[in-house]
Amino acid sequence: MSQVKERSSYVHFHGAPSKGKILMVASSPSVSSQTNWPIGFWAAELTHPLRVFQEAGYGVELVSTEGGKLMMDAYSNPSDPSGYSAHDVITLGYMQTKEFLDMLDNTRKFTEVSPGEYAAIFLVGGQGPMYTFKSNKALQDLFVSFYESGKPAAAVCHSTTLLLDARTSDGELLVKGKTWTGFANAEEDFADQAVGMKIQPYRIEDEARKLPDTSFKVAAPFSSYAITDGNLVTGQQQNSGAAAAEMVVELLSR
Repeated sequence: MSQVKERSSYVHFHGAPSKGKILMVASSPSVSSQTNWPIGFWAAELTHPLRVFQEAGYGVELVSTEGGKLMMDAYSNPSDPSGYSAHDVITLGYMQTKEFLDMLDNTRKFTEVSPGEYAAIFLVGGQGPMYTFKSNKALQDLFVSFYESGKPAAAVCHSTTLLLDARTSDGELLVKGKTWTGFANAEEDFADQAVGMKIQPYRIEDEARKLPDTSFKVAAPFSSYAITDGNLVTGQQQNSGAAAAEMVVELLSR
């Protein structure tokens, strides 16, 4: 039986030699058919793990579903007039650096990378993945290739939608027999009530609980919560990105 751990609570900015590269995958800009909003990635789900990886000595390459320039979900931008993420000083700090802005301006498409060049994969969440990651067979295959080679394979928040139908090379769901997490119904309720409309076309928790032979767990809404089961790492939402990244680093250090 695989060991389950739970935890609540290529850019390399430092001068030290890199321990290797981690591949981060974010959604390219899209439009929500549910709200008609422009959507992309959630800033903290990139920047908070990025900080963990860089401080641990890893380089990072950010790629995307279509390549090119990326866009933060507006509410995740700490400079957005809504003030929703004004507290996110980590993202705000990265936004002052040319390296980070260049990273967002010109991403490669994920199909252009060679998995063998990276130590781990980390899927960035946001509203975009609900459309651009869901049933994306090529991205599923990339994620599974890391998982099956024994490398850390991580997903946080809405990027865990990929796990609803990602299958291993033997045709089984990757999450079969696994304990994992993702954006919770209680958090969807909060978001819907905050904007006065239904934001997502479906809910990850609802869909996950329909799957046989898997255990989908959630903690208190918007708490830091991440799970390691074998080399699969998942985080519940935007406040869980750093915890999930720390679990990836821990797996890499073994």
